[in-house]
Amino acid sequence: MADPISPTAPEKNAADMPHLWLPYSQMQTAPFPVEATRTKGSRITLADGRELTDGVAAWWTACHGYNHPHLQQALIHQAATMPHVMFGGMVHAPARTLAARLAALLPGDLERVFFTDSGSVAMEVALKMAVQFHINSGTHGRTRMLSFRGGYHGDTLGMMSICDPEEGMHSLFAGVFPEQILADLPLDEQSTADLDALLAERGSEIAAVITEPLVQGAGGMLFHAPEVLQTLRALCDRHGILLIVDEIFTGFGRTGTMFACEKAGIVPDIVALSKALTGGTMALAATVARRHVFEKFLSDDADRALMHGPTFMANPLACAVANASLDLFEQEPRLEQVAAIEDQLRRELAPCRAIPGVRDVRVMGAIGVVELDKIEDADALRRAFVDRGTWVRPFRRIVYLTPAFTITTEELSTLTGAIVDILKARA
Repeated sequence: MADPISPTAPEKNAADMPHLWLPYSQMQTAPFPVEATRTKGSRITLADGRELTDGVAAWWTACHGYNHPHLQQALIHQAATMPHVMFGGMVHAPARTLAARLAALLPGDLERVFFTDSGSVAMEVALKMAVQFHINSGTHGRTRMLSFRGGYHGDTLGMMSICDPEEGMHSLFAGVFPEQILADLPLDEQSTADLDALLAERGSEIAAVITEPLVQGAGGMLFHAPEVLQTLRALCDRHGILLIVDEIFTGFGRTGTMFACEKAGIVPDIVALSKALTGGTMALAATVARRHVFEKFLSDDADRALMHGPTFMANPLACAVANASLDLFEQEPRLEQVAAIEDQLRRELAPCRAIPGVRDVRVMGAIGVVELDKIEDADALRRAFVDRGTWVRPFRRIVYLTPAFTITTEELSTLTGAIVDILKARA
């Protein structure tokens, strides 16, 4: 039997670790990973006894913090009752309840919920819905997607085709996936006119326009105004194109409202949800369609049905804990906590503006970003944060925070203080 992961191996690289293959890592050069053994609130305990204040909330998912007792009790109860059952020809109360609650929370007539088990797959389903919507409507040839520079929607092959190839994550796979259409977000009068002209020219090919609302997350935490979403809604309506909004990162309070599209007052035709849907506890995602989209799939013809069905679709454990997470949004002051975090991030990250090499400091909801001219050695910078007792994961040229909404003011100050001090020391 192989040795367990050693928590004290700074001289080794990730490739020296037996069996595991880590995400987004060149295993030959990546440092040996730290090992987590316990979580609580906004804290992660490591195998060597160190405790880290988490500034990332488990890749933006643990909005209620770790180990919330209400989520744990929901899992325990559902595990004792029915941990899983197939969703083909059979439904269950946790899924029915969750679908109804999501439909009530989402704007407009976003009311038909298709469950999957990851954000990338939820977006894959959204693309399939969009293409088949046009086919079922009797319109052929609308098979392409239009997405935006700086965008990121996942790592599956379909999603790789709509991500910005210049961002580098998927550039090696050029030519493997179908050719889609990449454009600039309509941020001003000229880019809006350019997008309008592009949609007029190629609209007969385009099934849907796809965007991340307000924040392009993995593309570098790039912010845009709510008016951009209003422009996209108007252009899609003008050209008969569906609007898909990827709320996988932004959904469930991250930008200050329950869903980012609420700030723009728009209703997308299809929305994808995941990440904080279960409070960072279980894998679950949902693709939610408006009524007119769903109705195009209703027919006596079986070929007009949506043919998709993940094995763990609507897993009862995940649905139960997602319902418990929604309980917490109703019972505890999550959006007020996000507003307080936003104020504190603005104050405490502001000194970074005076640090040489800092290009921008921006905050929206529970997202704080310090953009640098460049990051020479991201691994060394990440190690510096661990040594400071914090879990912060810089990428591209940004250092960012997306903490749990339940983080204390003292814990958040620990994170912002580490950012200010470490960037000053490296300037």
